[in-house]
Amino acid sequence: MSLEQLWAGWRLSYIEGADRPEDEQFFRRPEGLTLFEAIFQADLPDEERYVLWTGETCFALLNAFPYTNGHLLVLPQRGVASLEDLTDPEYAELWAGVRAATRAVEVAYSPEGINVGLNLGKGAGAGVPDHLHVHVLPRWGGDTNFMTTVANARVLPESIGESWRRLCDAWPA
Repeated sequence: MSLEQLWAGWRLSYIEGADRPEDEQFFRRPEGLTLFEAIFQADLPDEERYVLWTGETCFALLNAFPYTNGHLLVLPQRGVASLEDLTDPEYAELWAGVRAATRAVEVAYSPEGINVGLNLGKGAGAGVPDHLHVHVLPRWGGDTNFMTTVANARVLPESIGESWRRLCDAWPA
């Protein structure tokens, strides 16, 4: 029996970021901006920021540290921590974006199910508690395995760039 190697080189930026201050772990950003505001306002093309859709008040992008391929986030363009802080137009567009995201995930991945959820506040598990975001990710029966349990790692068979292309192609018009 030979030992198989699983390469996940894109995870190095996450691992190396663990020792940096929380506000600099994943993306250097101007003072006063949330992580997601900085990504949204960055002067980079969508394919480098992994932005899938931009609306009037909200946008969607791929999760840079996904649970599975196709894991994306839908969020307001401005940083707000709670649903109550959203304006009525932001609230309406956020949920319309979630609906479009679930459709894109269905078309792109044909999953057996889809997880949709928010973690509001640090106590709820929010990794970026100052900017609410809705997670949308495809799921399949048996899509978790021993790697998560014993190695604290996930094996993703598709690069983030390929996930971006696949979801852009599937995003509803």
